[in-house]
Amino acid sequence: MSGHQHNESLPKPALIGAGFCIAVTLAITGSVALGILPKPVTMKQERAAAKVEMMSQIDLQFLDQADGSVLIRDVSKGAVASTLTPGSNSGFIRGVMRGMARDRHLRGLESDAPFRLTLWANQNLALEDLATGRTIELNGFGETNRAAFLSLMAPQAKAATVAAR
Repeated sequence: MSGHQHNESLPKPALIGAGFCIAVTLAITGSVALGILPKPVTMKQERAAAKVEMMSQIDLQFLDQADGSVLIRDVSKGAVASTLTPGSNSGFIRGVMRGMARDRHLRGLESDAPFRLTLWANQNLALEDLATGRTIELNGFGETNRAAFLSLMAPQAKAATVAAR
């Protein structure tokens, strides 16, 4: 059986280009880490700088039930805010909460800490995990998905949103 050889090699300009891209990426990342370049500004920081006021806020617990439904409890009132039944049109809320629960699990945190849903005066809606500090800005997912979370808030928060538009 004779040996089989390939004399194919990558073109030198392609290797140099790839090396250059890697070097630039590392330089920029290192510059941000060392404080040479500024870190990106978060929505939370932008709201604080602009002094955007909070319109409405609710702390919620999401509790899985044996039948596959999710009970959403308003922590301050100790009352049920909503129930997501299996097969209902609740995929976005379930997906977001699954990601948040996974983040907690990876960090070894308890799953019973509440989540804070906040409607701001500029009509932004944010969901903050009080256990991890992670915040998801819900406006970026479209009006229908934003409305799914907004429906968990008190009726006066929904009315304030409509009036502000």
